[in-house]
Amino acid sequence: MNPIIPDWPAPFRIRAFSTMRSGGLSTAPYHGLEKGDGGLNLGLHVGDDARIVHENRALLRRFLPSEPVWLNQVHGNRVVDASRVGDVPDADASFACLPDVVCVIMTADCLPVLLCRHDGKAVAAAHAGWRGLVAGVLENAVSAISEKNGADIMAWMGPAIGPDAFEVGEDVREAFVQKDGRLSVAFEKREEKDGKYLADIYALARLTLHQAGVMQVYGGGFCTVSDAARFYSYRRDGVTGRMATGIWIDKSGGKQ
Repeated sequence: MNPIIPDWPAPFRIRAFSTMRSGGLSTAPYHGLEKGDGGLNLGLHVGDDARIVHENRALLRRFLPSEPVWLNQVHGNRVVDASRVGDVPDADASFACLPDVVCVIMTADCLPVLLCRHDGKAVAAAHAGWRGLVAGVLENAVSAISEKNGADIMAWMGPAIGPDAFEVGEDVREAFVQKDGRLSVAFEKREEKDGKYLADIYALARLTLHQAGVMQVYGGGFCTVSDAARFYSYRRDGVTGRMATGIWIDKSGGKQ
C-alpha cells in the first residue's frame, strides 16, 4: 500500500493519509489497473466480496495505530466523537481529541476533508459531497474541534471529482447559492447544455472553510474521474470501490 500523505504544515504529532485504488486484493471491477494488481477497495457496501474487503482493511490497519472508526455515510452533516462511538454510526464526519484514535471517511468522487488544530490537540475527517457541503458538514466539523471560531484550524482536501468533470444541474447550483450567494463563483455555465454547470467542489469547500474561519486550506488539484490509474470514481464507473482518507494524533509523537 502506497497512500498519499498530505502535504501541509500539520503539527508534529498529526499523521494523515489517503489511500488509492491499488495495493489490495479486490478483483474487477474493484481492481487496480496495473496487470495483476488487486484493488484496495475498503467499502463493504459496494458489492465487493466482504471477506476480501476485510482483508483489504487489515492491510490498511497495519499502517495505523488502531482500527479506524468507520462511519455509515449518509450525505448529511452529523459529526461524532470517534473515541466514543460503538457500532458504525450514521454520520459524515468524526473528530478525536485522544491519541491514536483514527478518524476516517470513504470516498469515490466526494471530497474528503481533514482538519487539525494548530496545537495538535484535535483532529477531524469529513465526507464533503455536495449535499453534505450544503448541509453544513464542514462547519459542524470545524465547530467540533475549534476553540477560536476556526482560526486555530488548518484543512487538507483529498482526492475528489475535478472541476472539469463535475457536471451538475440548476438545482445543485441553486442549493449552494441559497446557502451563500458568494458560492456562485464555483459554478461555470455550460453553454452547450441548457441548465447544466461545471462545479468546482474544491472551491466550494475552500470558500466554506474560509467562511467558517479556516484560512489555511491545502490540497485539492486531484481528479478522481480523469485519473483512473490512481482513483476509484463512482461517476466514471458506476460499480466501483471506495478509498479511505484518515487522520489521528500520534501518541508516540512521531511524524510520517
